[in-house]
Amino acid sequence: MPKIFENFDNPRQKAIDGMRNSVSAEVWNKNLDFLNNLRAEISKHPVSKHPAIQLLNDGLIDKETLKHIHLEYRHAIVQVFTDALLMAQFQTKQLEPRLFAGSKMYPRFLLNLNILDEFGFRPALDKNQYYSGNPEYAHYPLFEDVLDDFELTQSERNNYQPSIIAQKVRTFLENTFDHYQAVTALLAVAEEEVILFSPALRQATKAVGFNVDSGYYYVHGVSHDASAEAADDDHEDDLWFVLAQACVESDYDLIHDLCLEYCDLWQRFWDEQISSYQYEANRKLA
Repeated sequence: MPKIFENFDNPRQKAIDGMRNSVSAEVWNKNLDFLNNLRAEISKHPVSKHPAIQLLNDGLIDKETLKHIHLEYRHAIVQVFTDALLMAQFQTKQLEPRLFAGSKMYPRFLLNLNILDEFGFRPALDKNQYYSGNPEYAHYPLFEDVLDDFELTQSERNNYQPSIIAQKVRTFLENTFDHYQAVTALLAVAEEEVILFSPALRQATKAVGFNVDSGYYYVHGVSHDASAEAADDDHEDDLWFVLAQACVESDYDLIHDLCLEYCDLWQRFWDEQISSYQYEANRKLA
């Protein structure tokens, strides 16, 4: 007899419940313990207190340096973030046949909520009672709008030569695209970096005279921020829940080491971005 579906409320929770029910309670709880300990360790990593955050928040980064930072950030993460999300969604196929048939659809469904945000959909129906959305509101095009504000031409963007560390940050993520648990873990870390640095970049961009009350910086940050329409904290939580279904104990060391190495790379990335500021400050003190 076919199932009759009448309840489409709370889609996130339904997906999380489906993932939890696809593994034993012992496996789910053990994986959550591991991941919660890992998240605590990540929160204490030096990148979470990087001096760039305060410099950006205080509006101390000049316009030219900020333009350079945006080009670096574009290469390191903005251009490849949805690539990684789509690869994670595709690689859910690695759950089968280890888990029961159809189990990959729960994380695919949950990841899709993140993808819908990234692609410019809105949680509403349009006037025709169809999905509400606009590809111009996808996060990548919105970031390009910020580069328009900085008056960067398409040629300047295409011909930009990113720093070695920006290339390493990007490549590190791309190299996990064929491994479901690895790419999902790095996406969770990337969301944490977005939570840490997007509000600061918003303040820095505002400080050089640009409107940040809409566009890219309006849709990045945390869900409880009244000044933005963002849900990166929810998306990060969802990625850790995806891992709670996907992990086996033999994955723990790999996931731990990848996440901390990715944090190390992000720390070096931000060291590079503020190096000119620090040099100038030290020169003036000399």
